[in-house]
Amino acid sequence: MNGLLVLDKSAGMTSHDVVAIVRRATGEKSIGHLGTLDPMATGVLPLLLGKYTRLAQFFGQAEKSYEGTIRFGFATDSFDIDGVPASNLQPLTRSLDELSELAKCFNGAMEQVPPIFSAKKIGGIAAHKLARAGKEVAVKPAKIFIHRFILTGMEDQTVSFEMTISAGGYVRSVAHELGAMAGCGAHLASLRRTRAGVFSLEHSITVETLKAVAGDKEAIESLLPHPRSMLVEMPSVTVDDQAAGRLRNGMQVNLPEFSSAPLIKVFTSPTDLVAIAKRVAGTLTQPIVVIG
Repeated sequence: MNGLLVLDKSAGMTSHDVVAIVRRATGEKSIGHLGTLDPMATGVLPLLLGKYTRLAQFFGQAEKSYEGTIRFGFATDSFDIDGVPASNLQPLTRSLDELSELAKCFNGAMEQVPPIFSAKKIGGIAAHKLARAGKEVAVKPAKIFIHRFILTGMEDQTVSFEMTISAGGYVRSVAHELGAMAGCGAHLASLRRTRAGVFSLEHSITVETLKAVAGDKEAIESLLPHPRSMLVEMPSVTVDDQAAGRLRNGMQVNLPEFSSAPLIKVFTSPTDLVAIAKRVAGTLTQPIVVIG
């Protein structure tokens, strides 16, 4: 089964758990998720199925949007509620307006230090595996971009927020750093991803919905976003069987110059994606990823 499935992940599941569930439901072994969600987090988790896993490289820079809560008063070693307290309990003395002023520091391009309990690879090994083994974790700052970070409410020691952040950015690192700036420590208490790239909660289905149609290929395919709605920055074109055959063999073909976009989605029907092609010169294009 080839396609993209957008799930609304439940709390308590790892991204690996979700992949295992999708494998059982679809019978497809080749599955890859686009952007890990921590077990405590919920929300949009897009997964590529079958030959569509070859498209993962084009989704790498998709920004993500979140809503959640930050608990002030103490930090944790993982920067979220699942971690061990890493500072003494201190009361929050700042108002929502004061915290909102501090939050303005998290805007635009910046360098961010990832949590040591993360999937960030260090020497080919996930940082959280090294941390749990008691080994020193030398995480390096990464360049990220925060498009939007606003605090939307406050109840006791907990503040709600909304954020849009670039790929590779950690929301819980922002929570941790904001707590340090407030002088009392803080950690991410809850997190829900509302959007990943162009896909939002409106496009997602629950794990329960998927399980209900497990083994029914036609029913599952009806739940997948239309192939032409993926990678919207790439225009779509439909070719005949002769051109499709050339593309499948890695050969160049001539496609009409209807767009200045460098990459094009090439279909053989309204839904059958054959390749992603790169414009070489004029109407001449070269396949860079062949799907079927």
